[in-house]
Amino acid sequence: MELTKSTQSKYTAFVDRHIVAAGSLGEVSARIRQTLDERRLARLLIFDDRTGSQVDLDPRDEPEEPVYESAEPSENAASEEQDAKPTAKVGRPKLGVVSGEVTLLPRHWEWLKSQPGGASVTLRKLVEEARRAGEEQAKKREAKEAAYRFMTAIAGDFDGYEEALRELYAGNRERFERCIANWGTDVARYASLLAAEAFAESDQRGEKTHEADRR
Repeated sequence: MELTKSTQSKYTAFVDRHIVAAGSLGEVSARIRQTLDERRLARLLIFDDRTGSQVDLDPRDEPEEPVYESAEPSENAASEEQDAKPTAKVGRPKLGVVSGEVTLLPRHWEWLKSQPGGASVTLRKLVEEARRAGEEQAKKREAKEAAYRFMTAIAGDFDGYEEALRELYAGNRERFERCIANWGTDVARYASLLAAEAFAESDQRGEKTHEADRR
């Protein structure tokens, strides 16, 4: 069974060390009802593919699908919104730039003014870089937490569990995968899938090191 990380709500069901169903909650529930007897149901664990959290689901019941409100405005709402909007003026279009006060030391201003594009352009670049760095760190943290939840629920008593956690939080992909290699193909692949974002930065460093060695 092919495993892929999705931004949609997907779930994966395990019995012991084997995947028995994957997909939406309804698909997983239907598959389980068709294939599992009471004995195997007692060993069933279902996980959220995005968070690694265990899902409490009785497959004998039909799961409730989430209800989403329509994003399309009604005709009346659209008409009212149009009436409320001010008439557009002819002239230079707004670029979404918002002014604000920034307090810096003189040496900071001197450095900013000396950069290509001036102070405003440089500040915007610095903010964007910091924002991207923050998002990357958040993804790494979420990936580690997702892998930790799954591993603790299904592999807490497996050989190499504690070592795998240490390598996960240290960002060592190769050592992490060695620690989980004997956990069974499905468990190891799913743990690697959940943890993938946790190793993104270390993988990039490794690629740069290999490239420098080749040179």
